[in-house]
Amino acid sequence: MTATRAHETVLSFSYPTERRARVVAAALGPEVGEIDDARSSATVDREGDAVRVRVLADDLVALRAGVNSWSRLVSVAEGVGAGRD
Repeated sequence: MTATRAHETVLSFSYPTERRARVVAAALGPEVGEIDDARSSATVDREGDAVRVRVLADDLVALRAGVNSWSRLVSVAEGVGAGRD
């Protein structure tokens, strides 16, 4: 990941339990690095009952695309993990 990207946003998702946050973060983990491109990258971390996705990009178009992609991935991870609660 390039730390000198011009733009950054952090998406934060809170869950009712730490276990739920752990399931969502684990589902997102394999995607980190896989959907990065030359203009953007992302990291995922969890603290307690919150999952945070940090999206970095060289330009605003790439930032918007990254935020959209990661928002969809979180939605899918939440759906998949719903049966594991």
